[in-house]
Amino acid sequence: MANGNNKILTAEQEMELRRPIEDYIGKIQKQIDILRIDGTDKVISLQNSIDSTKRDRSITKEEKVSRLAEMKAELEKAKAVEVKNKDEIAKLIADADAYLKAHADNEYYQPVKESCEQEKVKAKERYDQKIAELKTEHQKIIEKLSDHKEIKDENYVYKNRRFDAKMQRDKTLQEIKDRAHAAYVYKYHLIDLLRMSRFTFAESRAQKWENYKYTFNRRTFLLNNGLYIAIILIFVALCMITPVVKNTPLLTYNNVLNILQQASPRMFLALGVAGLILLTGTDLSIGRMVGMGMTTATIIMHQGINTGAVFGHVFDFTGMPVGLRVILALLVCILLCTVFTAIAGFFTAKFKMHPFISTMANMLVIFGLVTYATKGVSFGAIESTIPNMIIPKLNGFPTIILWAVAAIAIIWFIWNKTTFGKNLYAVGGNPEAAAVSGISVFRVTVGAFILAGILYGFGSWLECARMVGSGSAAYGQGWEMDAIAACVVGGVSFTGGIGKISGVVVGVLIFTSLTYSLTILGIDTNLQFVFEGIIILVAVTLDCLKYVQKK
Repeated sequence: MANGNNKILTAEQEMELRRPIEDYIGKIQKQIDILRIDGTDKVISLQNSIDSTKRDRSITKEEKVSRLAEMKAELEKAKAVEVKNKDEIAKLIADADAYLKAHADNEYYQPVKESCEQEKVKAKERYDQKIAELKTEHQKIIEKLSDHKEIKDENYVYKNRRFDAKMQRDKTLQEIKDRAHAAYVYKYHLIDLLRMSRFTFAESRAQKWENYKYTFNRRTFLLNNGLYIAIILIFVALCMITPVVKNTPLLTYNNVLNILQQASPRMFLALGVAGLILLTGTDLSIGRMVGMGMTTATIIMHQGINTGAVFGHVFDFTGMPVGLRVILALLVCILLCTVFTAIAGFFTAKFKMHPFISTMANMLVIFGLVTYATKGVSFGAIESTIPNMIIPKLNGFPTIILWAVAAIAIIWFIWNKTTFGKNLYAVGGNPEAAAVSGISVFRVTVGAFILAGILYGFGSWLECARMVGSGSAAYGQGWEMDAIAACVVGGVSFTGGIGKISGVVVGVLIFTSLTYSLTILGIDTNLQFVFEGIIILVAVTLDCLKYVQKK
């Protein structure tokens, strides 16, 4: 370290600070490595060999059994050695951990960090000085020139020199940042070797936070989160305005439950269309499917004999037990929605038809059929006992929210933990590459549409229970825009292959919260559409900017 107040370290001084740690931990690591050779290392090697042998189809069954028996016998011996050395290795690791805790930060990382902070200050001072020198030099040259072209050329040269100075400053600052980051992760590198990548929860969190700070980029952050920040600020403003205008607080327990209750059926629709957007598609028929599902569910679960007819026939399900009618209504809703989404999926996948066209055709067919069949009438209320069977309130808590939570968990699992989910991302990102790698683009596309149909059917069934019936073909009009908008705001990209379930959830909650807030304030519904349109436009613009930046 330099003398006086100057704490800037040279590369050699940094290595000198690190040497005692390397020597102490290095000795312990050598002892641990020796103890692991015939124990842990051999166990890992043998387990890999056993797995490889099981998959090997080039050897006979008898030879495979013989090899596996030999390796399993060796594995048992290695495990015995591993158990025997376990306590000694644990003591050595504890000794190393204690040493690192006492010395790594205070004697190495903190001095390097302070050195880097001072280097940043010096780098910025050098940059400011360089800019001042360039400006002075530029002004002197300009004073001597009279020709317009020469002045223009000099201004261009001056601009380039300033840009070069800025690039040099940024390069220096990045090098300083890299050095500070390397000093921070050095301790975790040693822990990684000692414990074989086993970190405590606190250590994992600390590393993630450090990596986040190290890779943080303001422009990228604003592109990814700017819309969320703006909407949160708007919602905060609405929370402040509502008590003044309406003399009632917006953010109450009951209002939050109402928002979640309204969002629950819509969550199913958004989760369904999210899979299609992931494939660079969309679905314009969602609202009409909700109307079809609501009408179907109301007819089957109707209170008494139906007041309306379907193709001139009046249905009467009163002879069936209520529980059976509830299940039948769900199954028929899912079946109808799935049939129509499968048709749209087939045309999209088989004939490379854009989902906009195939789902628009679905939208027209569904609305036309349901309206013609029912003459556009509303079928009234369902049995009053059914909502308490499907979505009872437990101490005032609407359990319809739990249905939505279950759907979120299931779709998250499908997207993230199944082969179909991985294929969904692959086809959405690059269908040609996915096809070359052996993925059936046709099956994945049709599968995504079928999954969407199941969710639409479930969502419309739940909405019927929430609204206690009132099924008609016109119900759900415009809901496709809400579902698509929620996905886009939640970060599911129309460029394909990009999106998270958490984003869809956030998007649905954002739109439902804003709609609810604006309704409480008495804002006209038509103006709410304007507000929603602006949000969609901004969200897609940000999505396009992210795509351009990525390219």
